[in-house]
Amino acid sequence: MRLNGDQLSSGDDEGEEREQRKANSIGVGFPQPQKLVVVGYALTSKKKKSFLQPKLEGLARNKGILFMAIDLNRPLSDQGPFDVVLHKIMAFGLTLFSSFFLIILKDYRQKHPEVTVLDPPDAIQHVHNRQSMLQDVADLNLSNCYGKVGVPTQLVVAKDSSSIPDEVTKAGLKLPLVAKPLVVDGSAKSHELFLAYDQFSLAKLEPPLVLQEFINHASADDADLDPGIAGEGLRLFNIDIIRQHGTRDMFYVIDINYFPGNKCASGNERRLLEIIAGYGKMPEYEHIFTDFLLSLVQSKYKKRPTT
Repeated sequence: MRLNGDQLSSGDDEGEEREQRKANSIGVGFPQPQKLVVVGYALTSKKKKSFLQPKLEGLARNKGILFMAIDLNRPLSDQGPFDVVLHKIMAFGLTLFSSFFLIILKDYRQKHPEVTVLDPPDAIQHVHNRQSMLQDVADLNLSNCYGKVGVPTQLVVAKDSSSIPDEVTKAGLKLPLVAKPLVVDGSAKSHELFLAYDQFSLAKLEPPLVLQEFINHASADDADLDPGIAGEGLRLFNIDIIRQHGTRDMFYVIDINYFPGNKCASGNERRLLEIIAGYGKMPEYEHIFTDFLLSLVQSKYKKRPTT
């Protein structure tokens, strides 16, 4: 099946997967699970190629983890059983098909609470809109002995580009402003950035968009962030954070990327949180990710009532 020109990974390698089920070696450092950990995945072929590298699959087998392709032409409940469902099919925009799949996934999650879905569709929706994504960060009021973490002052413009200069003046925003598409749908266009230096350039922008005050910044600092941001329900994400120029302890979150690949990374502004999802330049990401999967399953076992 194809999704906007990109092939969706399906369950075509059933023979190989049956062989993979024979793997029984468990990773060091984790209590031995009661059964093979089965991770069902629904990814575009492009995402599968970049993420499910042979080294990752080999290490996973050695730790007792099996990656199994979800057949999108069959009911999800008829497949598995899965311990974890990993998904990202909205690689080229929110389509009717991907919207329908998210509805199916919500229903599946309600009927199978024992399965960990990475990540819950409702949580992902927050980072598909740049207004709600940064509002969540602002509400967390992140600060500690390392400093304070905030978000840039921003303005949402839904339509009518001719009114942008007046809206900017009314909101009290200071030029220059960074303009970003309001909706993050996985397409290359949703990651385009524009810098508006004057009123003339503001009027040429195309809504819907978010305008953020430009933060004169140095390279990203090494301060650790409160993992409470993961309390928003996401595990597979990274954040772009900058340190304000001339300060040692004032940081700004400027973007959150869900399950990103190499093209979503932002060089030295990239900051990872909880689990390295921007894996492209992360050495030994395979060990981190497989241990992460095992920890999810172990936490599920601990929560189950004993009989």
